[in-house]
Amino acid sequence: MEDYYQQVLSAGERLISLIALALNLEENFFHDVGAFNPPNGFLRLLHYPGELSSSNEEVYGASAHSDYGMITLLATDGVGGLQVCKEKFKKPHVWEDVQHISGAFIVNIGDMMERWTNCLFRSTLHRVMPRGQERYSVAFFLDPNPDCVVECLKSCCSESTPPRFPPIRSGEYLNERFKLTYGAGN
Repeated sequence: MEDYYQQVLSAGERLISLIALALNLEENFFHDVGAFNPPNGFLRLLHYPGELSSSNEEVYGASAHSDYGMITLLATDGVGGLQVCKEKFKKPHVWEDVQHISGAFIVNIGDMMERWTNCLFRSTLHRVMPRGQERYSVAFFLDPNPDCVVECLKSCCSESTPPRFPPIRSGEYLNERFKLTYGAGN
């Protein structure tokens, strides 16, 4: 598992370098601003049961959400059910099935990357719908170091497109999101 973690962390860092280049930044921009000093990545092993109780309500394996960090790399077992909504601010939501490609990761843009890019790169609204068989996946969430300040990139704002979000430390942002999701308890 530790070997897998190191390999997926390396892949994530390479992908973040490509994102920097796509934003007209230096390849090492995210390293230079402290996002990976040290990196904040974690793995989550996911299991969705094949059969869920029947009712008149729509049943989800995982309800609609976006990931909080920079990017998520998802390896799946090929069982369908993952859906994305490309226009998350448009109602009603239109959901599309994500097709499995053997040996490939599914990559989700996270909320912090959306903040950094001033919504140029939108975080991926997604959900998992049951398909009548068990589904397994491994999610690798790559988040900036908790002390890294996430603020609108100069290449993503202008007079006509001012920053939409105030600067915030990654750790503070994640804590706010976790409190909203899981309650203010401990």
